[in-house]
Amino acid sequence: MSTFGIEEEFFLLDPASGLPAVPDEGTRKRLMSIRAGASESQHELLDCQVEMATPVCSASHEALASLRRFRQNLATTASASNLVAVSMGAAPLMSEGSATIAPVERYRKIHRYLPGISSQQYVSGMHVHVAITDSEAGILALNGLRRWLPILVAIGANSPYWRGMDTGFASWRSIHYRMWSVQGIQPYFAGPEDYYKFLSQVLGSDVVLDAGHIGWAARLSHNYPTVEIRVADAQLRAADSVALALAIRALVETSVHQPLPESGLRSELLDLATWQAAKHGLDGNQLDPETGRSVSPERMVGALLRRIGDALEESGDKEEVEAALSRMLADGNGARLQRESLAFGGLLGVVTNAAALLVE
Repeated sequence: MSTFGIEEEFFLLDPASGLPAVPDEGTRKRLMSIRAGASESQHELLDCQVEMATPVCSASHEALASLRRFRQNLATTASASNLVAVSMGAAPLMSEGSATIAPVERYRKIHRYLPGISSQQYVSGMHVHVAITDSEAGILALNGLRRWLPILVAIGANSPYWRGMDTGFASWRSIHYRMWSVQGIQPYFAGPEDYYKFLSQVLGSDVVLDAGHIGWAARLSHNYPTVEIRVADAQLRAADSVALALAIRALVETSVHQPLPESGLRSELLDLATWQAAKHGLDGNQLDPETGRSVSPERMVGALLRRIGDALEESGDKEEVEAALSRMLADGNGARLQRESLAFGGLLGVVTNAAALLVE
């Protein structure tokens, strides 16, 4: 089975107000010095965010141990500076005015270019990298992923609140990202040459600063021999991040080794299915982009599990992934858990519960 890695983004919040917190220089230095085995912290776009990446993993227990160790260190470091760390797809509360950009020149360049977007980019995601042998395998993976990316949005939805109100969406992060110049589900590509030709054309435009600015739901990494899947919100619990990553790895493996003929999926239906997934999460119907019909989330998750069943059997992950997805369908994903915690203390209760689940 392919190796994989997980990137997670976290918010730093003021525990009294729940607002995003800008760390002072000493706190920032301590946060950027966090080490958890081979994992280490790094800046994200906003100064109120911290990012981490696991080492290359082969098995579930490796990824889970890495995430839990880093999250515990992050929580301890933040608490020592009277901050709280949470893993949520969007900050539920925010101050008026522009967000503070992290002290990284690339991020400052992005902010100078599109301040109307970057100044409100209070969103955090969970990205999964899956190793590929070559660009041909990468294109098979990108094409095979397209049909399943909307249901992955629904499973990974964890951002219902924005500016102190319920947005009516399970994943507001997915909707917010639609403002960027290159986003949404990646096109179908005939092969590597087609991919890199199109990429060159996109990079030649005046609205993309570099390859990292290309925000497709899945793309070939420009730094590693991997396909990078970017659809999930940051997850409340480390175990949910790992379950999603295992399902995604199995989907990449299946797409490469058991490719299906291109079914003529319309980009417009994929876009609509993604919007519907962001709207409902796992608490409402999904649009099946293959048929154009609304179906239950249970049916879409069942179809996904059937598609990746052989790969999950081979990796030994079938029981873990099936149990995790069954639990999310029955008890709720991050979006539902956030909404349920609202009743026990309002939005500060949501923040408090998220902080507790960070280290679960």
